[in-house]
Amino acid sequence: MSRYAFILQVRPEMLDEYVARHSPVWPEMLTEIAAAGRRNYSIFLDRERSALFGSYECDDETAARDYLAASEVAGRWEADMAPFFIGLEGRADQAATPLTEVFNLEDQLRAIPTESEN
Repeated sequence: MSRYAFILQVRPEMLDEYVARHSPVWPEMLTEIAAAGRRNYSIFLDRERSALFGSYECDDETAARDYLAASEVAGRWEADMAPFFIGLEGRADQAATPLTEVFNLEDQLRAIPTESEN
């Protein structure tokens, strides 16, 4: 399992509507995200910067992206959400700016040698 994260810019005047549209997300879209293999998916909002930070876990990100790209439900959702984003070419589920993970607590804790390894 790998972790993924992304950033998206939201039009400042549309922040409240963005939040409202995610409270809740369409049930059929939730089902598609899960069927694509993405789990532990969260989106965080930074109102001062009008920025979203999203993260999720996935075993096969290429397969998940392909699944969502072919999904009629995801296509409708992304078309409905497209007006919210600044500087995004294409669907958010396909074109969000990916982030590189530089620290993970659990990974580093697992890497600490135990007394028996010293």
